[in-house]
Amino acid sequence: MPLVVVVSDGSSSSRPRDITVILGDTNDNKPIFQEASYDFGFEENTPVGTSLFRVNAVDADSSTAGVVRYSIDEVTPSSGFSLFSIMDTTGVVTLAGSLNFTELSTFYRLKINASDGGGKCYFDEPKYFSSVAFSFITVVDIPDLDPSFLGVPYVGRVEENSPVGKSVFKVTAVDQDTGVNDKIIFSIEDSTVDGLFAISDNGVISVLSQIDREEFGDSDTVTLTVKARESKQNIHGVYASITTDVLINIIDVNDNKPEFYRCGFSCVKESHFTEDVSENSLGSIPINMTVRDLDKISKTKLTLGGADKDVFAVEPQFTTLDSIVQLVVRQPQKLDFEKTQQMVVEVIATDQDETSFQSTATVTINIKDVNDNSPTFAKVTYKLDVTEHSDVGTELARIVAEDPDTMDQGNITYSLLPESIRLYFDVDKYEGKVYVKNKTLLDREIRSLYSATLEARDTEGKPGTTVLEITLTDINDQPPVMNRDSYLEFVKEGKQLELKIEATDSDDPDTENSQIVYGIEESSYSDNFTIDPNTGVLRNSGELDREALDQALEGRIELNVIATDKGTPPLSASVTVIINVEDVNDNSPQFAAPSYEFFVKEGEKGAFVGSVTAEDLDQTTDFNRISFSIIDGSFGSFIMRTFAMERGYRGNITVDPDIELDYESEHKQFKLGVEAVDLERKTAEVMVVVNVVDVNDERPEFTAIKPVTVKENTTISGVVGRFLAHDKDTNHHLFYELESMKCRCNSSLTTCSYFILLPTGEVTQNHELKVDYEQCDQVLIEAQVIDEYTEKGENNSATTGQMVINIEDINDNVPEFIFSDSVNVVVSESTSKGTSVAGVTATDQDSGINRQIEFKVALVHFVDSNNQTQNMGLLFEAVTTQQKDVYVGIIQTTDGLDVKLKGKYLVTVNATDTGGLFTSTVLEIFTVDETYKVELEFIPSKTEVERKLNEITRALTAATKAAVRVTSLREDTDESSRASSGTIMVAYFVYSNGTALTADDVERMISDPAHYIVLKELGLKNIGTAPVIEASNPFEYVLLGLLGGLIVVLAILTTSLLCTRRNYRRKLKAAKAMNSASMVNSDNQKSGPVVPGTNKYTMEGANPVLNLNIDTTLVLDLDEESSDVDKVSLNSLDCSDDMNFPEKDTKPIMNMIQEEEEEEEEGSGPPEYIEPLGAVLAQRGPKKGSENPRHGYDNPAFSTTDL
Repeated sequence: MPLVVVVSDGSSSSRPRDITVILGDTNDNKPIFQEASYDFGFEENTPVGTSLFRVNAVDADSSTAGVVRYSIDEVTPSSGFSLFSIMDTTGVVTLAGSLNFTELSTFYRLKINASDGGGKCYFDEPKYFSSVAFSFITVVDIPDLDPSFLGVPYVGRVEENSPVGKSVFKVTAVDQDTGVNDKIIFSIEDSTVDGLFAISDNGVISVLSQIDREEFGDSDTVTLTVKARESKQNIHGVYASITTDVLINIIDVNDNKPEFYRCGFSCVKESHFTEDVSENSLGSIPINMTVRDLDKISKTKLTLGGADKDVFAVEPQFTTLDSIVQLVVRQPQKLDFEKTQQMVVEVIATDQDETSFQSTATVTINIKDVNDNSPTFAKVTYKLDVTEHSDVGTELARIVAEDPDTMDQGNITYSLLPESIRLYFDVDKYEGKVYVKNKTLLDREIRSLYSATLEARDTEGKPGTTVLEITLTDINDQPPVMNRDSYLEFVKEGKQLELKIEATDSDDPDTENSQIVYGIEESSYSDNFTIDPNTGVLRNSGELDREALDQALEGRIELNVIATDKGTPPLSASVTVIINVEDVNDNSPQFAAPSYEFFVKEGEKGAFVGSVTAEDLDQTTDFNRISFSIIDGSFGSFIMRTFAMERGYRGNITVDPDIELDYESEHKQFKLGVEAVDLERKTAEVMVVVNVVDVNDERPEFTAIKPVTVKENTTISGVVGRFLAHDKDTNHHLFYELESMKCRCNSSLTTCSYFILLPTGEVTQNHELKVDYEQCDQVLIEAQVIDEYTEKGENNSATTGQMVINIEDINDNVPEFIFSDSVNVVVSESTSKGTSVAGVTATDQDSGINRQIEFKVALVHFVDSNNQTQNMGLLFEAVTTQQKDVYVGIIQTTDGLDVKLKGKYLVTVNATDTGGLFTSTVLEIFTVDETYKVELEFIPSKTEVERKLNEITRALTAATKAAVRVTSLREDTDESSRASSGTIMVAYFVYSNGTALTADDVERMISDPAHYIVLKELGLKNIGTAPVIEASNPFEYVLLGLLGGLIVVLAILTTSLLCTRRNYRRKLKAAKAMNSASMVNSDNQKSGPVVPGTNKYTMEGANPVLNLNIDTTLVLDLDEESSDVDKVSLNSLDCSDDMNFPEKDTKPIMNMIQEEEEEEEEGSGPPEYIEPLGAVLAQRGPKKGSENPRHGYDNPAFSTTDL
């Protein structure tokens, strides 16, 4: 599109230019589908991946905005979303999943979206347009499914004997292909009972032949297999079908009477039953009878009939099932074989629901004889006699029993009880003859009377008994028997013995066979004793002396005493009598020596010292047994044990196992009083001297030593310190070994070797290593002392000795600056005296006062942008502070910095410790000169900007990513209106690497919409440009001087002219202004175009101050044919959103009015206001003394622009 633009300065000269405007396409059209909807039908077996249809949408835009892409936004129902897909570029819709008319939905609605590629129209962000079209897809059913029965499972019922053709049940089947719905044909394919039922075409099952439930056996149900077949072929060319089972329950009818059966492997009908029963039997009699009613539901009653029905009862009396029938004996006493051998009863079964249905069975019962009697003897007790020791088989008597049972005649057996009696006697099993079984055991002296039970049993084992009392008669066959196997008697020597010897004879006491006489068999000591022949009392004939006996006998005397009866022939027995002559303690112990002396080494626990021996002349251990003990002088250091010897006893003296004798103690010799005592406390004493022999067995011990101090970095040739130890043994030789040497370095102990330990215990410095306090401040030496002459025990000290060597610090380290990678930047304009511009940190490895550091600025140079260096004096100073172990030097200015200097300051800073050691570093402080100053104009007042300064700073930092350093805030005064119109912020934007942003850089960064919106809300209006200092040129200075002089002359002439005109025309202006003010209203004040940027209006008299008639058509180059659009465009400049000024300050105008009044006061009388408009606008009353009343005016036509 060609255009001609003309620019003119308002005079006759102008300059045209041709402009070609290229109109670019914008995204202002949305895609349009070519069809309103897309409706199709597809068979459910359509293969996955088939292209179903294609949608098409057209976008009138060009380029990217006209590119259409497709997508499926929604599928109804939502479960079908995964079944369809669309090619985003072509719009082809493809089947992505399998369709199913029956299991899934039969239709789908697709919401298809067509979106263009987007583009900018008159928007800041790209705009996208889209359209939507709907597609309805109908799924077409095909015959691919088998028919299906409804309401399964099928169960029907029909009574037996129902008439042929009766309807029983109806089955229903449908074609699952609901869209096809083919006709179904039914048939019976199979039946558990053939020929009973038929089925019609509509699925009704009916009776085909006579039904008798009892013919089915145990089953009451007939199962039919029914088939449902479609009348037409499916897609596979076959007739689809399905089968199901129909269960028909046959309902029973009571049409059978109860019957009796005999059951074995199978059951057969029977009316006669026979059974044997023993006489006197109780309980039930099984007769193998079963009663059965073939009807499913039956109630049968059983009763008895016949002549013998009272003897029995029938069980069960009532039944509803097949039951086993038994007879129960009610009167067992009538079952007597001797009276009757057979009984007959009738069992009657009656159907309770139909009593005419009845059956009868005859039961014949044969009674069997049983053995119901026991054998019996003629007497209750039989008394029998027999001589002792009779021969085996000697018959005592023949005794038999009787049994009335015929079956037991001649069949009774005999036995003797208890079993133990059969050791002596027995009986013939069949004849009942009692005889002797053991000759030897029949001894009257042992047992003279026997009692036995003779038992008889019949063929069934029924017993009958009688008692036998058997007495033995005596013969002389027993010798005397001593009452004891031996006699043992104790008598103390010197005492009298009296012992009665007793014997018995088992023969009859009324005969001589049992009379006994006593005597002593001759032996070595038989003469010392006598015995009474009738009473058997044994006594000693003289005094008994233990010491007179052979010592080998140990006081034991053995005698044989004989007891003889007076029978023929006489029999005798003997017994041993042992007499122990007990010892009496009449002797005291005696030591083998009058005294003893032994030697023992110290320090040996449980060491053997020596033995003492003693003897007691008493013969028994009760009196000659000796115990030794130490009664004096042991001090708990010895123990004594007694041991028996072949003759006498030995006492061993040993050191207590818990005690070690110590030669170094006060007990070097012990005098022990040893006592020998027997059991009756008869004693003897002896002195035993024990000498302790010295042994080197004491461990050496360390003596505590005080800490030692050694200065670092010094060399000591002598001894630093010495370990001290002592040994209690008289003979010892000590030497020292190093256990460990550890240094405390950085508050932890580590192994080191700063010092050497000599065998003598002296510690010297290791000159190969340098002792440095800054590395380690303390050394801990542990040593062990060893005694070379140790004979027993440990040869070293129980605990190690310790020596602490403290390393004393000296001032040997210079301070060290801590490196920092930060860049120091200073904004020269913002600095004043005391401004912190940089900082340094340093540490000193020394300790205490030696580590204190003081910072000082030694030299300051400035390197400009031309790499020229100049000395700046001490423009900076250092202030020292401390943070824990780190010293900080804050670099401050001593005066303001030159804002015009471009470059960096090189500040040399010294760090000095208290010992005068120092180190230096050079700081680079980059300057930011005034060329980087940026002025930001804000609409709010200075007070409001100061209040929001933190928010403004954060917003500027976010936009520029630089540190914002504000140097000043000042009010911005509009010269044309002489009123404050905002605030000017002067700031620098500095990065941490020392670089700064120019005004152009800042303007570009904050113009980003994301940041500009925030800053605009904070009141940002405009960005100013810092003055640019260019290279000086002498010729330019001359021209500037001439121009400046000309401006001054013009200013003076203009001022003079204005002052002269004001004095003569002031009153006229005021009068006309009042007249104009009264005629102007708010409706016609601003009806015409305005002069942009001025307070001039096109109306005559619109300006009450200047009262100038302005031809706006001339001044603005507007002719009468100018369009209203041009005027509106001009008016828009006055109310632009970007030109928001606060209310103008009226103070300058009021000052001007006041000055005019003061001028009038100088040449006239009492002052009074002659310009009401000035008084009204200044809102001031008349001066004091004025006679004119105060006037007020209210004219809404005047605005700030008018003033």
